[in-house]
Amino acid sequence: MTTAAHRNAGTTRAAGPPGATALTPDRSAETRRTGLLLLAGGLIGALASGILAYDRIRTLEDPLFTPGCNINAVLSCGNVMTAWQSHLLGPPNALLGLPAFAALAGLGLAVAAGARLPRRLWQGLWAALAAGSALTLWLIGQCLYVIGALCPWCTAVWAVMIPLFWYVTRHLARPGSPLRALPHWLVPAALYLVVAALVVTRFGTGLL
Repeated sequence: MTTAAHRNAGTTRAAGPPGATALTPDRSAETRRTGLLLLAGGLIGALASGILAYDRIRTLEDPLFTPGCNINAVLSCGNVMTAWQSHLLGPPNALLGLPAFAALAGLGLAVAAGARLPRRLWQGLWAALAAGSALTLWLIGQCLYVIGALCPWCTAVWAVMIPLFWYVTRHLARPGSPLRALPHWLVPAALYLVVAALVVTRFGTGLL
């Protein structure tokens, strides 16, 4: 019989061979909300990545092309997308992010529709989001203190990575974990405030 603790964790025993112990996310409200978050975050990330990739291709074709998100000296996609930090693996980061976010959106749609994913897949997703979040933190530091400019579409990607990583982390936490004791909104809100404070401290009125 499924215990209340398992129900609260959003997991249930998977049907399988005798002795199977794999866990799969149950069709709980929490799991569906996590799926909707993955869907929304994936769509926003894919949109931002697609626009950045398009603008970068246009600048390569026409050096005089000005991206629409070049607002001022600080809010300037052009200054960011031409920096080496935006081509870590050779191709533009945005060109790699586009299929990754599209796949994330597809996974979120499946989860929101009630699909049961193996716990190992959730753990793989968490690892991918952890790597993406680490890269995001590094890119934030590079934009603030090395490149000296912000890309509005890049900040949209940063904004979705924070809740994506946090809520998948929380979803995988076992009942009784300190992560579940915290208000679900607290960590994302705190991180948004920290990033906003760093941006304002670094650029001040240059943002206007």
